[in-house]
Order: sequence, then structure tokens, then C-alpha cells
Amino acid sequence: MMLRLGFAWSTSSTTTKHIAQARLFTGSFLRKDSLHTLYNSRCSGLPQALQFGQKSVLASTRLSWDSFRSSGVVFFSMASGSDGPDTLQTPKHINRLSKEKSSYLLQHAHNPVDWYAWGQEAFDKAKSEDKPIFLSVGYSTCHWCHVMERESFEDEEIGKILSENFVCIKVDREERPDVDKVYMTFVQATSGGGGWPMSVWLTPDLRPFIGGTYFPPRDSGRRPGLKTVLLRIIEQWQSNRETLESSGERVLEALRKGTEISASPGETLPSGPDVANRCYQQLAHSYEEEYGGFREAPKFPSPVNLMFLMSFWAVNRVNSEGAEALQMALHTLRMMALGGIHDHVAQGFHRYSTDSSWHVPHFEKMLYDQGQLAVAYITAYQVSGERLFADVARDVLLYVSRDLSDKSGGFYSAEDADSFPMVESTEKREGAFCVWTAGEIRELLPDIVEGAAGGATQADIFMHHYGVKEQGNVDPAQDPHGELQGQNVLIVRYSVELTAAHFGISVDRLSELLSDARAKLAEVRKARPPPHLDTKMLASWNGLMLSGFARVGAVLGDKALLERAERAACFLREHLWDEEGQRILHSCYRGNNMEVEQVASPIAGFLDDYAFVVCGLLDLFEATQRVRWLQWAEELQLRQDELFWDSQGSGYFCSDPSDPTLLLALKQDQDGAEPSANSVSALNLLRLSHLTGQQDWILRSQQLLTAFSDRLIKVPVALPDMVRSVMAQHYTLKQIVVCGQPDAEDTANLISCVNSLFLPHKVLMLADGNTEGLLYQRLPILSSLVPQDGKATAYVCENFACALPVTCPQELRRLLLE
Repeated sequence: MMLRLGFAWSTSSTTTKHIAQARLFTGSFLRKDSLHTLYNSRCSGLPQALQFGQKSVLASTRLSWDSFRSSGVVFFSMASGSDGPDTLQTPKHINRLSKEKSSYLLQHAHNPVDWYAWGQEAFDKAKSEDKPIFLSVGYSTCHWCHVMERESFEDEEIGKILSENFVCIKVDREERPDVDKVYMTFVQATSGGGGWPMSVWLTPDLRPFIGGTYFPPRDSGRRPGLKTVLLRIIEQWQSNRETLESSGERVLEALRKGTEISASPGETLPSGPDVANRCYQQLAHSYEEEYGGFREAPKFPSPVNLMFLMSFWAVNRVNSEGAEALQMALHTLRMMALGGIHDHVAQGFHRYSTDSSWHVPHFEKMLYDQGQLAVAYITAYQVSGERLFADVARDVLLYVSRDLSDKSGGFYSAEDADSFPMVESTEKREGAFCVWTAGEIRELLPDIVEGAAGGATQADIFMHHYGVKEQGNVDPAQDPHGELQGQNVLIVRYSVELTAAHFGISVDRLSELLSDARAKLAEVRKARPPPHLDTKMLASWNGLMLSGFARVGAVLGDKALLERAERAACFLREHLWDEEGQRILHSCYRGNNMEVEQVASPIAGFLDDYAFVVCGLLDLFEATQRVRWLQWAEELQLRQDELFWDSQGSGYFCSDPSDPTLLLALKQDQDGAEPSANSVSALNLLRLSHLTGQQDWILRSQQLLTAFSDRLIKVPVALPDMVRSVMAQHYTLKQIVVCGQPDAEDTANLISCVNSLFLPHKVLMLADGNTEGLLYQRLPILSSLVPQDGKATAYVCENFACALPVTCPQELRRLLLE
């Protein structure tokens, strides 16, 4: 029998017989009267599996699931709360987490639990007292993390059991993704699922032996409560410890074999067109035609899928598959922009939609979504010329600049989904900051619109356009907690042309009315209690956001956006780069005095931090042509290679493989809510090789892709961002060299022409004639490329075999689109 702890959802990492065997080991010590009789019957109402192609939605997103059944249909609703008004009172308890910087850890600082942060102090205590470790992992905007904190970790009896019998360690998964990945791999393999909060019990030497996710405090029907689980584990630890430890060790050994990713001797790079075609077919199979997106509800933005589809179109423009790929991407982006997942009042995108029409979102907002979606929308504008997409890209950056930006130039991590409906409220509600009653809107927009049919008021027009109903527009199926009863989530129901015609006014007049109404609603929202803001600043997510500002700024020729991008890069250099140790730091924090603070022992950067920052710097270099950013990107890539490259099997480890506290050396094999760092690195290496002339990096990129060849050939939909790198290897990168004076208008016109097009397989560089500069030193051939007839001149080269020079933007456009 297999032991399953807590609410588990089936996920699929690399599927191998080793992982399948691992599940058999867990719980082998339990008898009929033990835990497995409680856990093997899944908690009622929880889905077995939510497969996304060959991968699980849960495995690729930072979510905890709450499901409810009604007439046999599973509905999902997620919310993320944080500390309530009672935290203003003098706390009854205080533990050592009060000294931490992480918002998530601070949320547990007043539990009656003797919490430790992950570190040597806790490990030493477990060994000296010979106690098992209880490891609890979550993040600050996770709903079920807060539920478990409220129900169990604030419970005096449970707190006493935990403190007296276990060494209790609390981990912020965003602060320590390395720890989270190792133990989530264990939980997924042994229970068939995973999620947050994650609960794992370890031996004093950090080997897991039982794992699960959320537990209610006490038994409910066939559901085991945390108290029952804890008492049974204490009993087994005392009477059956040897079996516990040996079964855990067997699981780990199976996982070491099952998660290994390496290139086989003699293996070659997979065929770019073949892998891309298979990825396209797999995405097309899961595509939902009516509203876009992939699979039915819940629906996720999945920027990695959308960027792949637009890249696929770029090399298949003349065939039906390419046209279909583009249609899938643009329709999805358009429907998302019109839907409730897009915040029409305060900009930005919520985490995902609970329904198939992108209407009712989980209201949490994550930085990594904003960064990737800004790039996806500006890419859609490049390929379509449709202004909507450029407007949405700007809209995302406006939200981030206003609500997620620190004065230092860094970007905060997330905004919560829950908030207090009113200042005097004592309970938070899902979406309270964002939703509206019809009465509120009628009171706010009472004026009759001159010339509108039927004496319509501004409220009538606004409510018609955004689907506002007197009784609320949220289907009860999407609101199992009843938190949105009578409320409206704004969703664009009609085009401006249709709404204008319906009320007999001009499109321009309608646009003014809607803009004015949204501004009034935004002012009202400012007076509402805001949701919790996680002010932790992560190098990796700042790298993704850096790409967003750089790419959008370049395409739109917006100097303010590019200046904001450079501020972000300066922030990374000042606050998340350890000059002495020559390493990236993973995180920093906004302190109580609004200054950037660091923990006493800063967390060293992980592979994601290096890969995403290098990508952001390369995007910034191409957008600004300031060589300092290319130079730093090159330095970081060299450091990444030293720290994480697997010299035996190729590819990069997610974290330092020499860290003795991490029991598995993992390489992430899925592009999910964020792209995998190996996917991003494969293209970084290729871009760097063409910008610096370092041919070794082309070889390293090929070796990396070869290590993932089995996954790419069989299930490319799991790695759409890496498929883009395989395509780039096949089609080779164009080197577009613009020779001219940096501030000259003709130079700017040629660069603007390049930036107006989506060219997934290119690098752009400015040859300004400074032969002492870095570019000329690295690429001597640049000295032979000179302006023609005193005009700025563009050269389009492949492997520095160049086409004839052009000086006219229209000629350059034609050349690039050939």
C-alpha cells in the first residue's frame, strides 16, 4: 500500500520506472491500523490529476488547490490571505522567525511553535537531540499555507506536540527554491502529487521519510488531522525507526536514478524542425478554440507556450501550421486581455482564471507573470501590428512601475489575492480589492450621457461594456466560498464599436467615457484596504521583469521604459551582486525604514538567478547598445558555468551540486509558470557566442540541449522554451550590425526598423566606429563594416558572411523578412 499524506494532486516530473518504484517503498512500515488506512483514500473532493500535456499544471505553478464538487463537477477557487488586524495587538507568542526578513516566515513568527529557519542551527539541534525534523514549506501569498497556519500552527495543543517532539523548520519556497525542489520531488514521487503548503518529515540528517501537503488540524471523517499524523509519526519514530529510515533511503536512491538528466555517449542534437513540429502538434491538441488557452478550466497564461507558437510561426509563415500557431497565440492573448484575469482598473494580470472564459481569476498577482506577459504582448504587437497588444504591454509595465517597484529600482514579488473588504472588516475575502457591486458603480457614475440612447448614464454604458449585473456576474460554481456573491469581476463583453452603436455615440466618445469611468473606479480602490504586498526582491524574477521593460521599451522606442530597465539592472548590480565573492545573491528585502536590507547570511544565487539575469542583460544590451550590460552578462555566464555546469552529463544543475544539505542534484525539465533555467541558458549561450565571438558557447548550448534530448523528442510540450533554443540552433542566428553614430537619426531609424519586427533568431549590435571598444575587440570583423556614403548602414550577416549593406529602413525590412 502507498502512503499518501495530506491533499495530494498527481503531477508528472520525469516519468521513470525508478520513480514508480519509489512510491512502493513509502509507508512499508505501516500496518492496517496505521496512517495508510486514512491516507490512501484521497480526501473527498480533490482531483486525481490535472495533466497539462504530459506535465501537471500544479508541477509548473506555485499554487495550492481547493476543490469543490457540485453535481459531479469539480470547481476550483484559490485565495491568498496574510496577516490580519489581530497582528497589531501584543502577540501572545514570539519565536525566532521574528528575526527573519521573509514575509512568509514573519507570518509564522507568533505561532506557539518553536520554529527554526532552514540552517545549521536547526540541523545541529536535530542531531544533538536525535529528533525527527518537521519541514513546512510555503510562500506568503499561498491560501492554504495561511489556512494551515491559522488552523494548526496557531493551535496551542498542536504547537506543543510539534515543539516537544520535532525540530520544526519553516521555509519560504521563493527564498529557498533549492530546498523546495528536492522535497517536492520526494512528495510527488511518493504520493503522486504535490502542492503548498508542503509538509515533510525528515531524519536528523535531512533524509525524508514521509511527506504530504495540507493537513486539517484534526480528523474529519476519513481525513487525517495533523494531530493524528504527528502522534502516529512519533510512535513510529520510537518503535519502528529503522524501517522508516531505510524506506526513505530507498526512495532517495530511486529518485537519484529517476531524476538524472544527462547526454548519452554519441548522442546528437535533436532535429529542430521535428521537435518544433511535435511541440506544435501537442499544443494544438490541448488548445481550446473558443476562448483560447490550453485545456479547460482552470486556465493559466502560459507565456512559454505563446512565445513558442509565435516563434514557430516566424519560421513557418507560408504554411497552414504556422498560420494556425499564430492564430492560437494571438487569440489567447486577446481573450486574456479582454477577460477578468486582466485588471481593467489597476492594470496587470492576475495569476490565472478559474473558468474557461478568463473571467473569474485567482486575484493574486505575481511578478514573474508580469515580466513574461509584457514580452508576450509586445511580441504579439510585432507580429500583428495590432495596437491592443502594445497597449496591454504598456499597461502591465504601468502596474509594475506603480505597485511592484521599490525606490531602489528593484521589483517586489507579489500581491495577495485576499484583502479586507472594508477598513473595519475582521476577515479577508478573495478579490475584495478588485470587485464591484452594481450599486457602487451606479453611485459612482450617475451622470446622464448627452446624446446617448434612452437617456443612458455613464454607469449604464460602463456596466453594459464590462458585463456588470445587478445580482453580480460571478457564477456560484466559481465562488464556492460565497466570497464574491453579488459582486462583479469586470470583463469586456463587447467591442467598442458594438457598445458605441448600442448607445448611439461615437467610438471616440465611448473611449473617453470608459477611460474616465476606470479612473474614477481606480480612485475608489485606492481607499480600500490593500492586499498584502510581498516586498521580497528576487534576482531571478527581477531578471524576467528587466527583460519585460527592455523588450517593450525597444519595440515602442520608449526611452522612459528603457531608463526604468537600466535602473533595474543597476539595482541588481548594487544590491544582488556580491563583488567580493563574485556571485549573485538570490534575494533582498524592503526593511521597515523602506531601505533595501539583506539577511545576515545572504542566500547565494541559484541557476534561475544567473540565467534570468543574463537574459535580461542581453535584452537590455540589444535595447540600449550599452556595452556594460553585455560585459556583465558575459561575466555572469562564466560564473554560472563554474558553479552549475555538469561536466559529466552536460546541462546545468538547479543549485550548487556541492551543497551537502541538498540530497538531490536536480536539473529542471519543465517550462512552467517560469521557463526552466536550462531552457533560458541554451539561448543565452547562443546569443553570447554571436555577440562576443566565443564559439565555445555554441558547443555548450548544443551539449545542454543534447542532455535533454529524450524529453525534447518525446514530450517537447513540457519544454516549449527549450524547443525555441533547438530551433535557434537549426536556423542559426542572424547578426544584424548597424554602423553609425549612436545618437544620429538615421542610426535610430535602422535600429527602430529591426525592433519593429519579431525576429526570434537574431542578435542586434551597433558598430559605432570605436575600435578600442569591447565589441570591436571581441569581433574584429566589425572593423571591416563601415557606413556607406556617410549614412548609417545595416549589415545582415550569418556567421559573419554578410548580405549587401543597406541604408534605407524599408530595404532593411525587406531583407530581414526574406
